[in-house]
Amino acid sequence: MALGLALWAQETGLEIRGFKKGPDYIDAAWLGWAASRPAHNLDTFLMGFPRAVSSFAHHATPDGLNVIEGNRGLYDGLDAVGSHSTAELAKILRAPVLLVVNAAKTTRTAAAWVLGCQKLDPEVVIGGVILNYVAGARHERVVRESIESICGVPVLGVVPKAPGDLLLPERHLGLVTPEEHPALDQLRANIAGLLRDRLDYPRIIELARKCPAFLAPAETQHRPIDGSGLRIGYLRDSALTFYYPENLEGLEAAGVELIPISALTAPALPAGLHALYIGGGFPETHAAALSGNHRFLRSLQDAARHGLPIYAECGGLMLLSRAIRWQGRRFEMAAVLPFEVEVLAKPQGHGYTELTVDALNPFFERGMVIKGHEFHYSRILLNGEAPRTACAVGRGTGCYGGRDGVVAGNVFAGYTHVHALATPEWVHGMIIAARRFAGRLQSGGLHEQTGTPTWESRIKAASPGR
Repeated sequence: MALGLALWAQETGLEIRGFKKGPDYIDAAWLGWAASRPAHNLDTFLMGFPRAVSSFAHHATPDGLNVIEGNRGLYDGLDAVGSHSTAELAKILRAPVLLVVNAAKTTRTAAAWVLGCQKLDPEVVIGGVILNYVAGARHERVVRESIESICGVPVLGVVPKAPGDLLLPERHLGLVTPEEHPALDQLRANIAGLLRDRLDYPRIIELARKCPAFLAPAETQHRPIDGSGLRIGYLRDSALTFYYPENLEGLEAAGVELIPISALTAPALPAGLHALYIGGGFPETHAAALSGNHRFLRSLQDAARHGLPIYAECGGLMLLSRAIRWQGRRFEMAAVLPFEVEVLAKPQGHGYTELTVDALNPFFERGMVIKGHEFHYSRILLNGEAPRTACAVGRGTGCYGGRDGVVAGNVFAGYTHVHALATPEWVHGMIIAARRFAGRLQSGGLHEQTGTPTWESRIKAASPGR
């Protein structure tokens, strides 16, 4: 439904912005695809309510349509009172809720569900209902009459069950990503065709325009130190797609030059990097191609050995391991970290995390608390002594034994994903580590030069004796 609204807005020339409630990468990526611009996450647990509101105010369009896709049920949160639920976000933004109801094999009971959502918290404005999985005209008539007469809420859409191959295929971590979908144009046509005559778009827009204006709270995020002159690479391809826009935007706002790199096709890391960021994704589904890019893996190993600061999350940790074991096969990786990982059929960690930094590492000060999230089907295979870690896990699973954030030289790799609005110290730490490495290069007598010498020659020239 959210994708359909965004695609319709695009077709009609209405300015559109997409937002995802919660920490999900894939849903946000699909909203970004439908809106043709990055979608931003609004997670009140991670970033707090003031920062969530500030982020919405900063990225929303005042004249078009802002679609915020909820997560789970309307009132589902961290506890029995629904802390940090979609309903709480709707209240703080004073946004009306377009409630999608699964009407399969039910009629008047659907009105009871809607009525329950209305009565549970009267401050939540249920502005309209979309009926999903509707069997036919008679089914629609009975459910529509029940909801509109009992609840006083208009039904603004009626959608039948769609064939399984019409929309988005799923796999072990949820939906496939836009980068991996083989037929995006066909998908666009399928969604538009399914919803074209089934959603009351004019009344939905009218509902959205009833949202009152609000004053965003004062900016609360830290101002990062100056990152001008620094070049930070990040691995971005169909294997590694999990990057919050705010993380990259935060680095750019500090003056950092971001260098996108494909671990699938690049022959090596480019010369002149001062740090490297490796996000999450699906390295296991691309394991053969990643493993086959031997030169790139060697350059990654060499860069780590010679002190390049590398920050890796989840899929990035897997890429830096010795090997990925999946579906009975073993794929060699960069061997920056002294262990292998295996991918299992069930999640090994899923949900919010809270870490306390209690050991020396390249990016975070000891004593700070990091809020993040994890969702991984892989686990670390320890063969011998466990490698050093920097963080104690207060909530979540982490790497092993109540620990997260494996440290190896200037490498920090963990299963926790951080959001720059929730952890503004992350941008600061990336810049500090990159600046420290840049200073080391300069002290080694390296000067910028013409041509494109290899990463290995430049880093070795800058690091004699290491």
